[in-house]
Amino acid sequence: MHYISTRGKIAPIGFKDAVMMGLATDGGLLLPATIPTVDRETLAQWRTLSYPDLAFRVISLFATDIPPQDLKQIIVRSYASFDHPEVTPVVKVNGVHLLELFHGPTLAFKDVALQLLGNLFEYLLRERNERMNIVGATSGDTGSAAIYGVRGKENINIFILHPHLKTSPIQALQMTTVTDANVFNIAAEGTFDDCQNIVKTLFNDIPFKERHALGAVNSINWARVLAQVVYYFYSWFKVAGDNGSEVIFSVPTGNFGDIFAGYLAKRMGLPIKRLLLATNENNILTRMVNNGDYSIGTVVSTVSPSMDIQIASNFERYLFYLFNEDPDRVRSALASFADTGRLTFSDEEMRQVRSDFLSRSVDQQETLETIAAFYRETGYLLDPHTAVGVHAALASELEGVPAICLATAHPAKFGDAVARATGHEPALPPALAGLDKLPARIRVMPADLTLIREYVEAHAR
Repeated sequence: MHYISTRGKIAPIGFKDAVMMGLATDGGLLLPATIPTVDRETLAQWRTLSYPDLAFRVISLFATDIPPQDLKQIIVRSYASFDHPEVTPVVKVNGVHLLELFHGPTLAFKDVALQLLGNLFEYLLRERNERMNIVGATSGDTGSAAIYGVRGKENINIFILHPHLKTSPIQALQMTTVTDANVFNIAAEGTFDDCQNIVKTLFNDIPFKERHALGAVNSINWARVLAQVVYYFYSWFKVAGDNGSEVIFSVPTGNFGDIFAGYLAKRMGLPIKRLLLATNENNILTRMVNNGDYSIGTVVSTVSPSMDIQIASNFERYLFYLFNEDPDRVRSALASFADTGRLTFSDEEMRQVRSDFLSRSVDQQETLETIAAFYRETGYLLDPHTAVGVHAALASELEGVPAICLATAHPAKFGDAVARATGHEPALPPALAGLDKLPARIRVMPADLTLIREYVEAHAR
C-alpha cells in the first residue's frame, strides 16, 4: 500500500513513512493511493472478532510494510490500556445506539487513535534509531490523549498548543499535570484555529521540520484517521451485523477527522446509508452540506469546546475525492480559500455531498436540553459533544434506518456543562479524581508564530 498527497506533489510512500511524515511535504494530507474494499463475505468473517483482532484485520490492509506479528503486538499493547473489555462498546439507551469511545486513559475518543500512534512512533523510531519532536494543537481532547500516548517514551518530546482558558478545566488539567520531562504544554492566548495555523506553518517550513524531526499527532496524521475507521466496523457489527442492513452514524465534529474515518469505512464497503454531520454554533461544515456555503465565520465559545473550530483541516481529504482525485483542483481551491475565506462547489458536487452526508447544527440551549432530557428519562449522562450528535439524530428524518451516535467523551470531562443541564455534578472517575491537587507545568504565551517557534527550537530533543 502506497500513500499520496491531496496536493499531488510527492512521490508515493509506504505506510511507515506516511506515519513519520505526518503532514505531506507539499503541504497536503496523505491518503492511500487506492482504498481497499471489503466484501460481504469478509464482513461475515469479521463479525465476531474482538476489537484488537478486528483492528488488526482493518489496519493490516493499509500497513503492509509492517510485519504482521509486529503490527499485532502494537495493536494489542495499544488497547490493553482501555478499561472496557470491548474497547468501544455499544449501548442502547432509550432507543438510541451509543458508541462509547471514552474508555481509554484520558476518557475521550482520541485515545483510540493516539494510544496506537504513540506505540507506532516508538516502534519506528527504535527501528530507525531516530528521535522525534511532536508538535500538535488541541481544542481539548487531542492534547491529553497525545501526551498520554507518548509520555516518558524514549527519543520523543511532545509540544502541545491549546487555547488558553478555552478548554474545559478538566481537559486543561489532564494536559498540564503530566510533568514528564519530555512533555511541554503551551497555552496560547488565542483560539484553536490560531494554534492549528501555527502548527501547520511549522510543518510547512520544511527545513525547520527536517532539522527538528517534527512529528504530527493531530488528525493530519494518516494513522489517526485509520485507527478510527475500526470502530465504525465494530459498532456496525453490534447493531446491524446479523442482518447486514444499512445504518446512519451521527458524528459530532469540528475538524472533520472523525467523520472522515466513517466516510472511508463507507468507501471500503461498510453498509452506511449516510453520515450525519453534527456541529454546534461553529457550523461551517453544516452550512456547506446544507447550503453549499463553506466560508469562515467567527469562532463562538460553547459548552462543547472541542468543536469550536471554523477551519476543518481534514476537510481537504474529502475534497480530494469530491474533486475526482484531482490534486490540481484541490490546490487551486485551497489557494482560493486562503485568499477569500470561501470555497464554492458545482451543483453536481453538491449532489454528491448530500448523498454522502446529512447535517444539523445544534445550539447550546438544545445541547443542554438534550443532556437534561436524556438524564431525566434514562439516568444516562451525555457529555455536551455527544449530546450534539444525539440531538441531531433525534431531530433528523432518518427514514427508519438505525442511528449509531458516537459518544466521544466521558461526561465528567465537562462537569460544568452537565451540572448546568441537570443540576448535578457528574461523579469523577478514578482517572480524573484529584487532578486539581497534582503539580502542573505550563507555559502561557501569545499566539505568536515566532515566539512559539523559538520555544520549540530551544527545547527540542
